[in-house]
Amino acid sequence: MSGNSFGQAFRITTAGESHGPGNLVIIDGCPPGLALSEDDLRPDLGRRRPGQSHIVTQRSEADEPEILAGVFEGRTTGTSIAILIRNADQKSRDYEDIKAKYRPGHADWSYDAKYGFRDYRGGGRSSVRESTARVAAGAIAKKLVAELYGARVVSYVSQIGDIVADVPDPSSVTLEQVEKLPDGSPNVVRCPDPEAAARMVALVEQVRKEQDSIGGVAEIVATGVPPGLGEPVFDKLKADFGKALFSIPGVLGVEYGIGFAAARLRGSQSNDGFVPAGAPDAGPGATGRVATRSNRHGGMLGGISSGMPIVLRAVVKPTSSLPLEQETVTQAGERTTIRTKGRHDPCLLPRFPPIGEAMIALVLADHALRHRGQVGR
Repeated sequence: MSGNSFGQAFRITTAGESHGPGNLVIIDGCPPGLALSEDDLRPDLGRRRPGQSHIVTQRSEADEPEILAGVFEGRTTGTSIAILIRNADQKSRDYEDIKAKYRPGHADWSYDAKYGFRDYRGGGRSSVRESTARVAAGAIAKKLVAELYGARVVSYVSQIGDIVADVPDPSSVTLEQVEKLPDGSPNVVRCPDPEAAARMVALVEQVRKEQDSIGGVAEIVATGVPPGLGEPVFDKLKADFGKALFSIPGVLGVEYGIGFAAARLRGSQSNDGFVPAGAPDAGPGATGRVATRSNRHGGMLGGISSGMPIVLRAVVKPTSSLPLEQETVTQAGERTTIRTKGRHDPCLLPRFPPIGEAMIALVLADHALRHRGQVGR
């Protein structure tokens, strides 16, 4: 079990490393007849792409997708879809001086402990560079759940450091608000609160000048999801979402609904009262005939979708690669210090939203097809 595949009915298998020739994804289970071309993949790959603004890594990659199989005359055939995204701007020499040293916060030591051998160039398979394949597959999953249900998945940055965005209704945030500021200029930090976004950009610029990095939180919201998706016990929707988000490099925590805030509440404060959908006191975004007044449950009850918007948050750690000197050891266990060269994000959050969206969309597509196979609708 190599751990390179994800999903059951809608299943992806990925391969590739940071400094290898490219990253590949094979998608099994996509129904036939879905209109698909490279143009459907380019927008999200562009949002994830390095070098897109001054506050992200300056590695220059076009991230141009190539559909190699599974599409004929602009439609999916129902067979395996293969997509390749080539690497073009690797600078492996930046890692030559530190190949025998373990970078703090990285998977260098754990990969050596597991395999006894590793690709030291840019982290190899453990690099977030592999997420290009996920984003390409996620774009197809998004299109599928949009056709099936009219569902959409939008992610945005809700916190960087101690700067927290004011987002009263997560389900109302649009992709346009995430990508553009009110004046039409690019929202490089992808926070829908313009005032907080400006402060976030200043903070990221500050930590970069200090040769440091900063973490934060991204929120992922799925709307238009019908009630009934998910399985009892081990394949709960929330369990698969958790695995999906925790599989992304740099994610240290995941919660949904009110999450850890529930620890401070009583049951009478935590429960969401049921009301008829469309009632004046119903919460926004319900897709079933029953709604709730509030959405502290985050759109899932018993691990099955309730028809209310699904709201999740992922904590993303500060970038581990730093030009600051840090303590470490060599492969031989000798004490030393390390400075990481290369081009690295001072904050991972601005490029995280399309990755988070992709993983949530993959889970939804998988459970949608499983649900249809089980109950016929």
